[in-house]
Amino acid sequence: MRPRDEHKEQQIRQKAIEMIVSDGLDGFGINKLAKAAGVSPATIYIYYKDKEELITSLCISAAEKMMAFSLQNFSPDMDFAEGLKVQWYNRLHYFLHNPLDMEFIEIMRYTNFYEKVSQMLSTNFGSVLGLFMRNAEEKKQLLPLPFEVYWAIAYAPLYQLIKFHTQGNSYVNSSFVLDDKLMDQTLQLVLKALKP
Repeated sequence: MRPRDEHKEQQIRQKAIEMIVSDGLDGFGINKLAKAAGVSPATIYIYYKDKEELITSLCISAAEKMMAFSLQNFSPDMDFAEGLKVQWYNRLHYFLHNPLDMEFIEIMRYTNFYEKVSQMLSTNFGSVLGLFMRNAEEKKQLLPLPFEVYWAIAYAPLYQLIKFHTQGNSYVNSSFVLDDKLMDQTLQLVLKALKP
């Protein structure tokens, strides 16, 4: 058996993400990937049992990378306003610096492959954010809410602003740019909505 080549494996992974983003899952196959990555199909099978294992691995890896970035300089013990601000800016910077990964995650979110990612996020990310919510509730800085309601109010506005920014326009503005002033204005409205 040939030894693993980390550079080659990373090249395969990167090309796979690029292909899925550009062609979708229907246009993705091991032979096409091998050609795009400049390797033989047999080389891909050194690293992955099959296409499904490769895609699942890509999903989990992209989600773990996003999660690690989102938790930089964050603690569940932070005051709610400070912790949410850190989360917002971490997520913004991750999305802006990793647009291909974010497009990949969005495509995969609506497939069966994302089930294992959801389980991993619930266990790892959910426990940290769940503790952050409970601490904020105990400090009377956050309304007691179901997690899903909290998530929709706390993060959906940010994601919509990022979407407008990456598209370069909104429904009424043909040249939308997200800046700190708009981020802070939106964050203050979200904090106001979540306060007891």
